[in-house]
Amino acid sequence: MEAIISSLLNRFEKGALTRRDLIQGLAALTAAGGTASYAQAQDAGIKAAKIDHVSIQVTDLPGSIAFYQKLFGLTVVSEDKPNEIVRLGGAGKALVSLHHKSPTGLVDHFAIGVEKFNKEQVTQQLKARGVTPQENLDAGFHIKDPEGISVQIVGG
Repeated sequence: MEAIISSLLNRFEKGALTRRDLIQGLAALTAAGGTASYAQAQDAGIKAAKIDHVSIQVTDLPGSIAFYQKLFGLTVVSEDKPNEIVRLGGAGKALVSLHHKSPTGLVDHFAIGVEKFNKEQVTQQLKARGVTPQENLDAGFHIKDPEGISVQIVGG
């Protein structure tokens, strides 16, 4: 950031930039300041690659399974019978996780796949940013977003 500001000032002092251009450049840098933490996250090994899956709490597990199978051609990828969780998708990859649990009709979490996921490194990076990850049956390794929604973090 300092190098960019220095370059803008040098160009202004040499007459290559108008005062208006200098101010616009500085304003753009200020507006982009919110992306600095994003850039730090990218460098820190927490680079989101995709939405991995969505988990939905359902009333009728067999009916919900049939719905996603018939409508979208998804197949059962894995099951956790004791906890009444069925993961549907294709090619061995879950897209939708159905959990027979109340309250129903909720998306209880979604998962973001992270490139080069290393749980210990991600934990350290999150804690360095004031966020403590948690782990539980419903959302796995996750954090809470500002609205309290569980965001699971998995390998991408």
